Amino acid sequence: MPPLPVPTDAPASEGSALLDQLRTSIAKFVILPSEESLDAVVLWVAATHLQTSWQHAPRLAVVGPAKRCGKSRLLDVLTETVHDPIITVNSTAAAIFRAITEEPPTLLVDEADTIFGSPKQAEKNEDLRGLLNAGHQRGRPVLRVVGKEHTPHRFATFAMAAIAGIGDLPDTIMDRSVVIRMRRRAEGERVSPYRTKRDSTTLHRLRTRLARWAKPLAGRALHLEPAMPVEDRAADTWEPLVIVADLAGGTWPERARVACTRMVAAEVEAEEDSPSNARILSDVRRAFAAAGDPESVSTDALLYALNSDPEAPWAESARGGLTARALSGMLREFGIRPANVRMPDQTQRKGYTRAKFTDAWKRYCPTVHPLDASTAATGTQPS
Repeated sequence: MPPLPVPTDAPASEGSALLDQLRTSIAKFVILPSEESLDAVVLWVAATHLQTSWQHAPRLAVVGPAKRCGKSRLLDVLTETVHDPIITVNSTAAAIFRAITEEPPTLLVDEADTIFGSPKQAEKNEDLRGLLNAGHQRGRPVLRVVGKEHTPHRFATFAMAAIAGIGDLPDTIMDRSVVIRMRRRAEGERVSPYRTKRDSTTLHRLRTRLARWAKPLAGRALHLEPAMPVEDRAADTWEPLVIVADLAGGTWPERARVACTRMVAAEVEAEEDSPSNARILSDVRRAFAAAGDPESVSTDALLYALNSDPEAPWAESARGGLTARALSGMLREFGIRPANVRMPDQTQRKGYTRAKFTDAWKRYCPTVHPLDASTAATGTQPS
């Protein structure tokens, strides 16, 4: 089915003007890594005021490689502009469960690296991680026993959440997030210092106006099915932001789709650059292509190709590089196992057939290219 037309010429409205003002206010205090990421944050904030309309509650993952990248400052500004903010510092998962109602709040989690940074911390905070995962989709309550009688009770989990920390968050959270990769300000980059008593009043006025604008649009937002430039979970996560842009009009529908396309493509590229997840599948695919896409490749030849790639992590993954056993272990997760394969000289050796990778390549590392702005704005996919 062809994508629905995108309202690229939607007239400017009160919503468009509000988003412009919110954008200016955020940029006053925080330098975002790109214009697209600034647009994404603006749309995410506005989307918190329409949470009752969404099927999915996108997370905003605010991550950076080190301290002093502006993560906490961005959360300060979000606290004053999102719908019903709940700061989770020192809050238990049980308390957060009880704070989520049919009118969801917006959760704000800072210093997430102290929550999920080590296996011990992650185990201790498994309930919070489960809440953040389950709360991405409507209708995923958790069951807990309460009171002296230990009566089973269902607690709602659905709520939008902004989560900030050093380094990437757990994969299950990153996969449900609009990812903002913060960085330190360069020499010459300037922002205004944020002072709560001085600056929060102006931001609160803007929040009130956003809420008034959004409230009568809840019914329309519920039934809109916008043209999306991405698919699957990325589409689920970005759909509320794109709907807000379409409701606002002006230049926002096009800008939302440009931001969505480029930021999702950047995360796909970042995932391929990581030794975990689907990186091994992508590199095996390149090895097959470099060999002329034969029906099969021996394990020795495949290991040589992987360990010889100067841009890949495999040569440094262990002393002597990636081994046959380690490769087999990684591929086993995708249902791919080595076998005796026939080589072009008719000899048999241990190796892998190309056919066994076809399904995994399709599912986990489809070819993704960043679309240009005009393609993104029309909601079409590259052929």
